[in-house]
Amino acid sequence: MGIIRLPSIISSLKQFHKLHSAVARSQITDVPKGHLAVYVGETEKKQRYVVPIAYLNHSSFQELLQKAEEEFGFQHSMGGLTIPCNEDAFFHVTSRLNNSL
Repeated sequence: MGIIRLPSIISSLKQFHKLHSAVARSQITDVPKGHLAVYVGETEKKQRYVVPIAYLNHSSFQELLQKAEEEFGFQHSMGGLTIPCNEDAFFHVTSRLNNSL
């Protein structure tokens, strides 16, 4: 098992939160080229995040997509891709992917 680099994870999480905050503040409905919007959460109140499409190639993100397929199939009530996991788990996966890109 590898060593967890806490400062690097915290930095990645801050960058991800900034991106999410910027999108939420400006009410941008378009997704930038090379990205996709996903809704994350286990309850009715889900958060929208915009992630690079490069994440789709990574097995850890594919595991999240498999959970979405098992729970929702292709019928997503939010109108977009919904990932049924808690936000902490999503942040953990995306911060690792952000470091690997």
